[in-house]
Amino acid sequence: MGELSSAFSAVPTHKPVKKQIQFVEDKQEFSRFPTKAGRRSLSRSISQSSTDSYSSAASYTDSSDDETSPRDKPQVNSKGSSDFCVKNIKQAEFGRREIEIAEQDMSALISLRKRAQSEKPLAGAKIVGCTHITAQTAVLIETLVALGAQCRWTACNIYSTQNEVAAALSETGVAVFAWKGESEDDFWWCIDRCVNNEGWQPNMILDDGGDLTHWMYKKYPNVFKKIRGIVEESVTGVHRLYQLSKAGKLCVPAMNVNDSVTKQKFDNLYCCRESILDGLKRTTDVMFGGKQVVVCGYGEVGKGCCAALKALGAVVCVTEIDPICGLQACMDGFRVVKLNEVIRQVDVIITCTGNKNVVTRDQLDRMKNGSIVCNMGHSNTEIDVASLRTPELTWERVRSQVDHIIWPDGKRVILLAEGRLLNLSCSTVPTFVLSITATTQALALIELYNAPEGRYKQDVYLLPKKMVTLLMARLCELFYSQSSMQIYFEITRWKLKILLMALW
Repeated sequence: MGELSSAFSAVPTHKPVKKQIQFVEDKQEFSRFPTKAGRRSLSRSISQSSTDSYSSAASYTDSSDDETSPRDKPQVNSKGSSDFCVKNIKQAEFGRREIEIAEQDMSALISLRKRAQSEKPLAGAKIVGCTHITAQTAVLIETLVALGAQCRWTACNIYSTQNEVAAALSETGVAVFAWKGESEDDFWWCIDRCVNNEGWQPNMILDDGGDLTHWMYKKYPNVFKKIRGIVEESVTGVHRLYQLSKAGKLCVPAMNVNDSVTKQKFDNLYCCRESILDGLKRTTDVMFGGKQVVVCGYGEVGKGCCAALKALGAVVCVTEIDPICGLQACMDGFRVVKLNEVIRQVDVIITCTGNKNVVTRDQLDRMKNGSIVCNMGHSNTEIDVASLRTPELTWERVRSQVDHIIWPDGKRVILLAEGRLLNLSCSTVPTFVLSITATTQALALIELYNAPEGRYKQDVYLLPKKMVTLLMARLCELFYSQSSMQIYFEITRWKLKILLMALW
């Protein structure tokens, strides 16, 4: 394994659309098309301002895509394999082009692939993954395969899958069970198909949100006990791991990638800073200058969102339960408020906490007409969407991933992506930043898989700072004069210590 296996030790803690279909606003005209397919043909989901896939306007669309569920449509790739379930395997060629484009800006991951490919540090690893399936994730999956692993993959979000990328991965032999727009039943079926396959038993988990981990823990406890390690990316999944650990039910070691320096300081901050505006602009066409925006949570994700919105002239307020983060928001020039105090005036609410019921039904009832509500945390429970599915409220789909919730008095609240992750459901995210996180995940898998017995107990571990030196660019070398000055300061410091000890 060489230097990679001991690199660090852990410490517990498309085709373009050929025609544009005119949007029909008249409800009577809309009702003439009672079937789902008829209604879909009149939507604006194919316009460039809305997004039918993670890659938005670049997404592949094909007239052969119908309303038939992929579960009811057996497909075979060019190698004769049918061990996958995607929207349309014919989209593989287009998906391959998207993966190749992503590779150009994922230098860290490609460098790891070239460096460790000959060693095969993941030989024998059987990795089951549940993450967003995008071009960037595909580069990670193919890197794991190049390092010797066998992979089966599903999506952690029902809206974020790039269908063409899922097809491209399936064409290469990776068992992918995912498509954009899954139902809740489809979601769990896909997870089960990844785990429960004849002649294949996973020994590593790469999770985003904890759904795969908990499914295996509850449904396949005997398989779960034989897992050699779990790598978790999101704050929601990490919280669930800590809950298992606290209850004494975590029987395998786990790596907390979310709290690593590389994830917190790059992905969570810079990725969200750029993608929040993209998602809001594509879905709502809103102008942010002068808008009253409330960002719930001032962690790294919240910091990125606040910075982006402030730069466009929005009046940004922050809600926060952590006094340190609240003080940081104040020092950064944001007013710290309680949501109930400003709920009647706010234009946009963005949740960034990873918690549940951050925005309640009572607060949604008091919001003004035309308010926008969206989520940048992982969990789809930050906004109490379930409470909105009642007979007295009307749901009207006006664009892909844009719903108007209509109250009896005519008030409308605009809900984006049904309360799920906005940027991965409605826009794009920076490839370079995702490369950093993906490389961190790959290194964590390598470390857990190759760690000697006894190094990691049944606990959740943090990635140490030493790992950053392997992942990030080389440290700047000191010039000779700088080195001499540093040595001088060290000698002086020790002389001072000796003097103080003598005086004491």
